[in-house]
Amino acid sequence: MFRSLLGSLILVSVALAAARPAFAEAPAAVAACADPALPHAILDGSFDGAPVSLAMIEARGAAKPLALAVANDEQTRELGLMCVTRLRPQHGMIFVFDDDSVQEFWMKNTLIPLDMVWVASDGTVTHVAANVPASTRETPDESVARRRGKGRYVIELPAGEAALDGIRTGVTFSLPTLLTTTGSR
Repeated sequence: MFRSLLGSLILVSVALAAARPAFAEAPAAVAACADPALPHAILDGSFDGAPVSLAMIEARGAAKPLALAVANDEQTRELGLMCVTRLRPQHGMIFVFDDDSVQEFWMKNTLIPLDMVWVASDGTVTHVAANVPASTRETPDESVARRRGKGRYVIELPAGEAALDGIRTGVTFSLPTLLTTTGSR
């Protein structure tokens, strides 16, 4: 009886496995050179990153709230969204600096086009650079896009997101208190 029951269980298991639809794995959300601490929540696809990720905040003031990973130390700001291949809508990264000043970004290894939003300490958008072109790992340094603006924060979003969400100069975001750190993560 035990053998008969065991045989039936095996047959049912095999039948269920055969009946299960084959699902393709989600496309990769990053290339191998991406920051392993990127939160899975901002990525649109699979990612084998670290179990401990960057802090996340919600920024309000656009048509829809934005979910942003926080880059508040030099190493994280330097890596940013390099080698990311897919971001979810209304998701991105916020770069935190010590004060309102001119911040220039060099988009080396930024594999997708992005919208960049400079935000002053009081939350006011001071500049929007829409659809900043992507580069490849082979793009010569002199051909890599550079953008600059003035603010304490810079938000990077999927290209086209700023226009879809009504983000433009003068819009004010409500942000939690964000500080820079001197140590690395």
